[in-house]
Amino acid sequence: MEFRPFIKVESVSPKEFRQQKISILDHTAVIFTARTAIDHFFQLCEGLRITVPDTMKYFCLTESIALYLQKYIVYRKRKIFFGNTGKLDGLMPSILKHSGEKFLLPMSDVHNDEQTAILDANHINYTKAVMFRTVSNDFTEEEKFDYDMLVFFSPSGINSLLKNFPNFEQKDIKIGCFGPTTAKAVKEAGLRLDIEAPTKEAPSMTAAIDNYFKNISKDKK
Repeated sequence: MEFRPFIKVESVSPKEFRQQKISILDHTAVIFTARTAIDHFFQLCEGLRITVPDTMKYFCLTESIALYLQKYIVYRKRKIFFGNTGKLDGLMPSILKHSGEKFLLPMSDVHNDEQTAILDANHINYTKAVMFRTVSNDFTEEEKFDYDMLVFFSPSGINSLLKNFPNFEQKDIKIGCFGPTTAKAVKEAGLRLDIEAPTKEAPSMTAAIDNYFKNISKDKK
């Protein structure tokens, strides 16, 4: 098995961020939904030559995301809050206690509106800031494409496959995917979906692949 990402995440440039006409220092708190968001937030601040004030408050979906802040700040000297469910609902009690803050929400160029809908429903004063984006991780001419199975976790991966190989023919190559939106992208691309997760029998991608090989073994017997 080889991990060869079809997509990669890159920061928007300081010039691109300025076009959004957002002032980071106009905000008093930041909501981080992933460690990726933390990396790109601080990298962008460095590129913009912005010093984040010690008074900035940080609200993170999980404790592990919050602890990742130690890479950039002195953790014990900052006001940091985190949820315990891994979802924004679990963080909302802390956000509501500090509803007077002006929040910044770093995000990708491709995102769903579930989190912003929750913030809107609770009348939170926040700004969406696109700080990173998902792009195709192109194959080089030297790279071999001799895989028996391709596994995707987002529609962006399917887009990258077709960008790299416009004349792609699936033939005997098996395709697996995680999530309904990725499954939809596979089918809309006219490809055959061989393995899908999550399901009742296979809640994870590894379980789905394991079940697939078990079924092949049964068929051979």
